[in-house]
Amino acid sequence: MRLLVSGGSGFIGSNFIHYVLRERPEWKILNYDLLTYAGNPANVAVLEGDPRYSFKQGDICDASALESSINEFGPDAIINFAAETHVDRSIHGGAAEFVRTNIIGVQTILELVRRLGLKKYVQVSTDEVYGALPLDSGSAFTEETKLSPNSPYAASKAGGDLLCRSYFKTYGVPVIVTHASNNYGPYQFPEKLIPFMVTRALHDEPLPLYGDGKYVRDWLHVDDHCSALLMVLEFGKAGETYNVGADAERPNIEIAKLILKFCGKPETLIAYVADRPGHDRRYAVSSEKINRELGWKPVFDNSRFEEGLEQTVEWYRTHGDWIKALVDKSKDVNPHIVLK
Repeated sequence: MRLLVSGGSGFIGSNFIHYVLRERPEWKILNYDLLTYAGNPANVAVLEGDPRYSFKQGDICDASALESSINEFGPDAIINFAAETHVDRSIHGGAAEFVRTNIIGVQTILELVRRLGLKKYVQVSTDEVYGALPLDSGSAFTEETKLSPNSPYAASKAGGDLLCRSYFKTYGVPVIVTHASNNYGPYQFPEKLIPFMVTRALHDEPLPLYGDGKYVRDWLHVDDHCSALLMVLEFGKAGETYNVGADAERPNIEIAKLILKFCGKPETLIAYVADRPGHDRRYAVSSEKINRELGWKPVFDNSRFEEGLEQTVEWYRTHGDWIKALVDKSKDVNPHIVLK
């Protein structure tokens, strides 16, 4: 398999590249990444010189450049991680870049997959396109749940998902969409909740929590997400959507307390702050379809969530240089991150 991974220098994309080269050592990968603020060459630096891996800096919205890279590399398939993903940025910084990357970028890839006759395209999306669930409902998003995004970020991702559906229905493009719950693990950009709080806890900075801290997310270890994506890439059916979650729901306040526990810090560091506009109360996805049809199950399910989180905290504890280098070089890092 020759695989083009767009956005492969970001959090999930880089973990996926490492995972695939471990699990499918005969595959060849081209990492196509624009290297915006969240794309970090350090995430894949260890692969430099590996004959199975190559890198090309490029923008998925630049059809000419992307087509040139596709023709040169000759991939069998494309998996797209390239996206603007941070909800707060979409609210406070404007949605234009989110629309450009998450909608126009996806359409650009779809058109090239259609025109060049690639065998498969996997669009990596989010459970946030479904909207929100009541805290006490016990329900979960399924692949049949209607799209009801509540933030500009989620709306832009939903737009890309709908384009994927239309290209399959209209042109027969072999595209598959995945909706994953909140990821955690190594190499995550430090404005996201878990690395953000770990970084602040390690430096005795307050851990800000929106509202009452009871917003609930289903937490999926990035390695489990990668295993699901590889399964979808190899065995998923074109035109289908697959939800990927770990059934590991936790409120943000519990995440904060566990991080403080693993860092050996007091809970007095928790600080409640004004809520975010349009904040979705709860996300939870059912992975019944991918389990039933492809046989996928997470390793770090609800019973092993704390183990996965502790390992993640330890990774950030022992990779302080990785975080500091990222903060030092980037003016785009959330200003709440303070490294002493």
